[in-house]
Amino acid sequence: MSAKPLRIVHSEAATSFGGQENRIFKEMLAMRDQGHYLEAICQPDAQLAGRLREEGFVVHTLGMDGTLNIVRGIFAIKHILQQGKFDVLNTHSRQDTIIAAPAARLAGTPLVVRTRHLSSKINSLLSYTWLPHRITTVSDYVRKQLLAKGVAPSNIETVYSPIALPPVPESSTLRAELGLSDSDVVVGCVAVMRPNKGHDILLEAIAPLLKARPNLHLVLVGAGSPTYERVVQKIADLGINSQAHLLGMRKDVPNLLIGMDLFCLATKEEASGTVFVEAAAYGLASVSTNVGGVGEMLVDGVTGLLVPKDDVIAFRQALTRLIDDPALRKKLGQAGYDRVHTEGMFDTQTLSRNTERVYRRWLAELAPQEHA
Repeated sequence: MSAKPLRIVHSEAATSFGGQENRIFKEMLAMRDQGHYLEAICQPDAQLAGRLREEGFVVHTLGMDGTLNIVRGIFAIKHILQQGKFDVLNTHSRQDTIIAAPAARLAGTPLVVRTRHLSSKINSLLSYTWLPHRITTVSDYVRKQLLAKGVAPSNIETVYSPIALPPVPESSTLRAELGLSDSDVVVGCVAVMRPNKGHDILLEAIAPLLKARPNLHLVLVGAGSPTYERVVQKIADLGINSQAHLLGMRKDVPNLLIGMDLFCLATKEEASGTVFVEAAAYGLASVSTNVGGVGEMLVDGVTGLLVPKDDVIAFRQALTRLIDDPALRKKLGQAGYDRVHTEGMFDTQTLSRNTERVYRRWLAELAPQEHA
C-alpha cells in the first residue's frame, strides 16, 4: 500500500452479536490486513468487544444508555480520539452516533462516517446529516432510502458486506445426524428466529409439499425466543413434525449447508441479505422474498427465485419448481457459486478496497491539502 495507512476507530452501541456486529468485526479484520490501524468503542457488556479483543484489537468500553452516559461519553470519546489521532470515526448505531460523532467534531477528527445497516423506516436524519460527514450503506436499497429523505448522493456510498468462507468440508454430517438418505430432498433455512424472518410464511408454504412428498425434509437452523417456541408450535399444528427438523443455533453452518439441496428464507425485511451469498458460495440455489436488498444478493432467475413478500402461494410455487426440478436447482446453484467465487463482489478484499477508497476520497474532499 503506497499511501499512508489510516487510523480508524469504530463505535457500536449494541451489546448483542448479529449481522451488523459481524460486519464490523469482518471489516476491522480486513482493513487491518491491508495495513491500517484500528480500534473500537463499545459498551462494557458488548459481545463484539470480547471478540475484537480476542483478535488483538484495542477496545475502549463505556456505557452509552441514558442522558448522563451520553454527556460523559462525549467527553470520554473526545479524549480517545485526540489521544489516538484518528483519521476516521465510523459509527454504526443511532445511540453511538449521538455520542461519538459530536465527540469527533469537538476532537477535530477529519472524517466521521455513519454506516446504515437497516432497511427499516428512517425516522430522524440527525444521525445521517448533522452529525456525520458521510454515510455508507450495506445495499443500494438502503442508499435509495436515504436519497429519498434528501441526503446528497455524493455523501452516500454502498459498500457490500463480505462473507468470509472457511474451507469447504469434504462431506456433510447433516443427513447422518437426521437419519436421511442421499435420495431425500433437503430444504434448509439458516436465520435468527425473529418475526421479520418469515418462518411462519415458510412453514405455511412448505407444509403441503412435505405431506405430499415423503422424501422431502425441512431443516431450520437458528434460535431466538419467543419466535423459536412459536415455530415449534406451528410445526405441531401443521402436522409436519416428522419432516421439519429444528437444529437450534449451530456453529457448523458450512457443514450443514453442503448437506442441503435448496436454501430458502421468507424474510419480511432485509437490508442486504448476505445469507443468500453464503448459500450460493456452497452451490445452493435460493428461494426468497423480494424485499430490501435481497435482489442485490440473489439474482432472480439466475441464482434463485424471488417472490412477493407474505405471498404463501407464490412462495410455495417457487419451492415446488425447484424441489421438483433438480437440474434447475443445480443450474442456479452453479451460477451463484460462480458469482461468489469468480466475480469477488462479496469477499473481504473487495470490502477493504472499497472502504479505503471511499474513506480516502472523502478525506480529500474535507481536507484536500492534508489528504491529497
